[in-house]
Amino acid sequence: MSSTRMIKANGVELFVREAGQGPLVVLCHGWPELSYSWRHQIPALAEAGFHVVAPDMRGYGQSSAPPDAAAYSIFDTVGDVVGLVQALGETRAMVVGHDWGAPVAWHAALFRPDIFTAVAGLSVPPPFRGRGRPLDLLRQGGVTNFYWQYFQTPGVAEAELERDVARTMRIVLGGRGLADPTAAMFVQEDKGFLGHAGAEQPLPGWLSETDLAYFTEAFRKSGFRGGLNWYRNIDRNWELTAPWQDAQIHQPSLFIAGSKDAVITGLIGAKRVNELERVLPNLKGRLILEGAGHWVQQERPHEVNAALVKFLTASAAQ
Repeated sequence: MSSTRMIKANGVELFVREAGQGPLVVLCHGWPELSYSWRHQIPALAEAGFHVVAPDMRGYGQSSAPPDAAAYSIFDTVGDVVGLVQALGETRAMVVGHDWGAPVAWHAALFRPDIFTAVAGLSVPPPFRGRGRPLDLLRQGGVTNFYWQYFQTPGVAEAELERDVARTMRIVLGGRGLADPTAAMFVQEDKGFLGHAGAEQPLPGWLSETDLAYFTEAFRKSGFRGGLNWYRNIDRNWELTAPWQDAQIHQPSLFIAGSKDAVITGLIGAKRVNELERVLPNLKGRLILEGAGHWVQQERPHEVNAALVKFLTASAAQ
């Protein structure tokens, strides 16, 4: 049975879900999600002998949401995880991230190998720092309607997503998702991020009305600005990580994704998945779950849990 509490770390307050005893495992969620996204992993990992802690990341849910977009750089978000480990009285941890939480996990392992002894990333491959700022490269490539670009101007995406939060969450999590790269990642003019998608279709089997109601209520209270501010640091993160150009992550690592996830099939990632070892020389597994989409730990919890338990158990024994 998991418990919840607020923990002060890195100058913010983080709401965390916590269960189990043993080696520490921190679970970092993505956008637009919450610690609740790990509801299937927390009890499974706790039962397997781990102390599992899943925060609402900064800007989300009940955690602090600094008003300044500059407070959401990769240094701030990784700093939160480092601070969380310290606040828990630990000096070592293993870290797992999904979606935006995956770059946090990868960079935590890259920046602080003295703390993070193993790392798993779901859906988003490890950092391949490119030759220029990501948003600049998109423009130079003639791309002007990628969703990263749509999210840049403060207030625009917030207004659309907050107009009807229940509809937004039903479309993003339960409907439109990230299965179709064209529909999910490119914004058609005058249609916004949600397009003209209807919210009437039934939810997928992995997402209940109760689950959806939890996400909806949380985002109705918090709004979407905190999470969107992560995207407003994409170019800045490229600048900040210059000292780690071509650096590798040497800790034991694991990558998991769904075969129908646009992040690994579309503009961002197919090539990166095939070249994981360039950054992860100690890669222990590359698990692509056939038929699964972007919300992989919620869609296929049993397979994800089994892979994580096997990987974390082996890593903890080293």
